[in-house]
Amino acid sequence: MSEKVVLFMPAYRAAATLRSVYSKIQKQAIHEMFLIDDSADDATQQEAKTLGIPYFRNPQNLGYGGNVKKCLETALALGGDVIVELHPDDQYDPTVIPEALETLARGYDFVLGSRFLKSGEALGHHMPIWKYVINRLSTIPARMVLQAPLTDFHTGFRVYHRRFLEQVPFQNNHNDYLFSFEIIAQACFVGAKMAEVPVICRYYDNVTQINFRKSMIYGAGVCQVLKEYRAAKRGVLSPVFHRIGKEKSHAYQAM
Repeated sequence: MSEKVVLFMPAYRAAATLRSVYSKIQKQAIHEMFLIDDSADDATQQEAKTLGIPYFRNPQNLGYGGNVKKCLETALALGGDVIVELHPDDQYDPTVIPEALETLARGYDFVLGSRFLKSGEALGHHMPIWKYVINRLSTIPARMVLQAPLTDFHTGFRVYHRRFLEQVPFQNNHNDYLFSFEIIAQACFVGAKMAEVPVICRYYDNVTQINFRKSMIYGAGVCQVLKEYRAAKRGVLSPVFHRIGKEKSHAYQAM
């Protein structure tokens, strides 16, 4: 790929898993990578230094979405044309990166790793039943409203193209996990071309993920985002749903 590929890792207490994740990344596919620690209290910085991964730290905890915003802004400031989001908690299998990059190179703007493209694989890798049911049920209204034939709207593995990110005000999204759904809805709003690739996601003890109560709050947030999306399609724009013109593109500064 002739375009610059930048990989970022939004980290929170990733010291125990970072080495394993790093070892699985096919380095020849990546031009530059970095990690932003969301003000955790573990040894992530020391582990990143040992592995030679450029490390940044938020002075205060920004939440998942807030940290991803910082990561995207930094990747754009580094000149990334293609930007890979990989969580350093060793859930999502990094070996999918080359396939995702090849898919994006075929003219797509946004590629998502799906846990459900291969039947039975999510449960086979120990996705909790309650999480599986909620995920599958929430897909129905999302597909209907957004008119997007995706199988996984809540995946944590994503590859973005700069041309897409520069069209949407992702900085206005929520700072919590709802960010991950909002940016998909924004992609639909601006007509970004999206694709999925199958990705293995493993579930194990102590992995960072939202619990049942937070999942319910997240679900309510998804419903609100869909409501705002429908309003925006009727012309009632919002801070999250409007298109950024080229003349108004943000000037990004590295951390």
